[in-house]
This record gives sequence, structure tokens and C-alpha cells, in this order.
Amino acid sequence: MGLKADEAVIIALGGNIAGDFGSSEALLEAALARFAEAGLPLVARSSWWRSAAWPDPTGQEYRNGVVLVEARQPPEHVIRTLFSLEAAFGRERGARNAARTLDLDLIAHGRTVLDSPDLTLPHPRAHERLFVMGPLAEIAPEWRHPVLGRTAAELAADATVGLDARPVQPRSSTR
Repeated sequence: MGLKADEAVIIALGGNIAGDFGSSEALLEAALARFAEAGLPLVARSSWWRSAAWPDPTGQEYRNGVVLVEARQPPEHVIRTLFSLEAAFGRERGARNAARTLDLDLIAHGRTVLDSPDLTLPHPRAHERLFVMGPLAEIAPEWRHPVLGRTAAELAADATVGLDARPVQPRSSTR
């Protein structure tokens, strides 16, 4: 990959409501198709992963994935772009961890460390979640957490949330 993983913008995608798309995977694919026109061209992408709903595992199963994108915009601009894409796909913000059509999380913006009222980077809980670190380790196992100093592969091995997460169907990453 031309762009080093530690320099990339990392975005986690997820959802468990298909909306008008027939499946959560189809909705996520449609969202990915809009990234380039939103100024977030893809550098690499993981396979889709499945995991039980959390914190209530009786809910609809989630699909998750991670992408590396190239973004020249500052993190605050990227997060606004992600919120706009979520809204375009029917995301309604309500209770934390509620079912949703599309959830886009800014996991890291290069090596930026930021703690503001509107944005914390790197994402404060991503390192705990197998459904984020597993897909990230698929495409950038050498990525190092800017604060913890541990690689995506190490963090995936030590994840404590979403331990049932598994690839739906392993795929080759686009690099």
C-alpha cells in the first residue's frame, strides 16, 4: 500500500438494520460506494464481520468492517462527513448502542491524538472491540495505536468486547 497504515484515516462501519437495501451488507456496500465522492477515497478494506447485537444479544446481528481512506481534511471535517453519510442512509441517533442502519466511527486520523468535547482520537473504545480490531488486523496488522503503542493484531488478540465477531466470508483486501 502506498499510504502507510499509521498515516491513514481509519473508519469502522457497522449496522444491523438493512433499511431499503435488503441486507446490512448491501447497505454497507452502498455506503462505501459514496466514500470517494465524499472526499474519502478507499486505500484498503476488510471483509465484513458478523457479531451478535450488544449489549442485548437477542437483537438483530451486526455487520462490521474497517476501511483505510486517504483524507486531506482535518479530523473535524472527516467526522462531519461521516455524520452526513450516516444521515443519508437513514441513521437516526437515539439511545447509545441502539440498533442502526449505518454507524461510521472515526477510529484514527493518522497519528493524531485529540480529546475535545466533539471528538476523541483515537476512538476511545475501539481497541477493546474485536469487531473493529479484527477487521483492522486483516488489512493493517502492523497499525500501531497512537496512545497504547500496540498493533492492531495485538489489540485484536486481547479484545474484550464482541468476542463472537467473525468474518462473514474472508476476502482479499483492496490495496
